[in-house]
Amino acid sequence: MPNHTRARPLTVLAAAGLALGSVLAVPAGAATKAPGFLSAADLPPHPTSSWTAGRVTAGVPEEVEVDSCLSMALPGHDSSWHRDFRTDVDASARQITVVLPDIRSAKGLAARLNQDIRSCPAWIEQNDPEIDAALEDYGSLPVEESAHVYGLHTEASWGATDIRLLSVGRDGRTVTVVDWGQLGDFDDAPVKAFKKTTTTAVTKLH
Repeated sequence: MPNHTRARPLTVLAAAGLALGSVLAVPAGAATKAPGFLSAADLPPHPTSSWTAGRVTAGVPEEVEVDSCLSMALPGHDSSWHRDFRTDVDASARQITVVLPDIRSAKGLAARLNQDIRSCPAWIEQNDPEIDAALEDYGSLPVEESAHVYGLHTEASWGATDIRLLSVGRDGRTVTVVDWGQLGDFDDAPVKAFKKTTTTAVTKLH
């Protein structure tokens, strides 16, 4: 059984964290070759719509800077890339990958991201008393230097409810985050399929 942590949210993350369409210039000093990324076919199947993949783009999207789960650790890295995915309905996703100077730095970033995601429900609720947030810890995956999967549900007082799946994985000095979201709650989350997506994401890095 996953560990269930209940607190009270900061912003409706699924909207802010998964907004699409940001394209950034190549950062100064960035590596010239991006690691491998997920394709649309690697995302959890949607029952009524196919996935469309955007381009692999250098940099961390601007929306991440206001995402209370990821904003403390992801922005500010030179060698980073992202890819957005969308459906014709309410589901969207994003992969963000960062190449660090060494393995020690990569371990530190992965640890910080895991810590920030676990703390995210409390941050959400402290920021906005109109929102309740709950976190499910779905555990680690045996891929490369491992990956960890989480579910985050937010519910606003006016009835809006969103479910988000996040994972953090590492292969050597490369760290990747997969971020999926749609309207709904924990019962609507394709956890098994998302674990497979996460495993694929880490495997494809190198």
